[in-house]
Amino acid sequence: MRLRAAMPTVALLATIAFNACAAEALSAQSMTIVRNGERASVIRAPKNFVGHARIDPLFTVPAPSNVSAGYVTFEPGARSMWHTHPLGQMLVVTTGTGWVQQEGVDKQVIRPGDVIWTPPGVKHWHGATSTTGVTHMAIQEALDGKNVEWLEPVTEAQYGASL
Repeated sequence: MRLRAAMPTVALLATIAFNACAAEALSAQSMTIVRNGERASVIRAPKNFVGHARIDPLFTVPAPSNVSAGYVTFEPGARSMWHTHPLGQMLVVTTGTGWVQQEGVDKQVIRPGDVIWTPPGVKHWHGATSTTGVTHMAIQEALDGKNVEWLEPVTEAQYGASL
């Protein structure tokens, strides 16, 4: 009988201990809010883009995650250099009309709502059309601290090639 009477007490103590551990774990990890405008915009680096482009960083996630994202806005005629991503890249077009091209394949028109997945190591570029700007969210992961390998410029002939 004593064992049966003790069981609810043991269960209650176990529940209290579990909840205390859970509360401690939760207090060690808490949500972080980065307010709009807290991260400065970056005007394009001439070695990575042709024309006027602006990057508005959204986030980098603390380890063990390696994900980062930002909005990239290209003025008409602006585009990235050819480049690759070690773990791939996801683009989500938010405004405007642009182009994206994988090496060896015709360039494609991209519009708001389009989602573009570029697999790891695939050489490509993206940017605005010659007459319209475009903004997209770029999401990528880093491998050994690097999320992009910048290559040569997209030539005027490559950029101007007809669809």
